[in-house]
Amino acid sequence: MKKFSILLVALLGFSAISAHASIANAKKLVLIYHTQAIAENKEFAGPSAEEGKAFFNNKVKTANGKEVACASCHTANPANNGKNIETGKVIKPLSPVVNTKRFSDFDKVEAKFSQHCVDILGMDCTAAQKANYITYVLTEKTPTAKAKK
Repeated sequence: MKKFSILLVALLGFSAISAHASIANAKKLVLIYHTQAIAENKEFAGPSAEEGKAFFNNKVKTANGKEVACASCHTANPANNGKNIETGKVIKPLSPVVNTKRFSDFDKVEAKFSQHCVDILGMDCTAAQKANYITYVLTEKTPTAKAKK
């Protein structure tokens, strides 16, 4: 029993460290995008969770005529699992507090931003939009409780 307790404590500790590392990495990405945003626009005031939330929920009409937003696939709460509106495939939460693999690789983050921004907006997102987006996602820490039937 003692070995099990020690193993359990070790696993929980590792989990906490992993979550902290993913949050720290997301914050580093915000700093990178913040620096890029200032280079693009000297008047950029800094990352805003409010602007990130507005961007996340902003519906845009795509080339095929559908109105979509980031929240269309990722749900209104980035701490929840999402679902691709085209394929139905489950998407793990965006929040690095809930999904410790999120924002762990800068190249993957950049590739996903490019892919989704072009698909939805028809152009790449600005560094300011990326900084705001991640800043907002960092504020969402708790998945929404499912309603009981």
